[in-house]
Amino acid sequence: MVKNFTRTRTPALNWESVKNRILSGSYELDLVLVGDKFMSELNKKYRRKSGPTNVLAFPLGRGVGQIFIDLPFSRRESKKSGAPWSRHVLYLYIHGLLHLKGYDHKKKTETNIMKKEESKWLEMLS
Repeated sequence: MVKNFTRTRTPALNWESVKNRILSGSYELDLVLVGDKFMSELNKKYRRKSGPTNVLAFPLGRGVGQIFIDLPFSRRESKKSGAPWSRHVLYLYIHGLLHLKGYDHKKKTETNIMKKEESKWLEMLS
């Protein structure tokens, strides 16, 4: 289910299909598209960091999770990098899905593995 809690237009992505390919069709996912203020609140509460971030993923149980994507933040990031906004949001969504699948980037070796997976999926789904 995609919930949009921001006034920013949503990129045209096949959210469900991407989720099904990476996690599975039986995985229950809430995708919540938010603005900077709400994301800042989540980031402070769950990561003890001030300000917004681009994506947060929360596993809620076996086969159940939530992903929050800050659309205005992601738009600013895409403008800085020169990447098309829809591709950047797809990348953030893939990043969140991989977190729910168990990937992490706390250590350099984990970061390298996760980056390879992100690149593989981004290429496959673009």
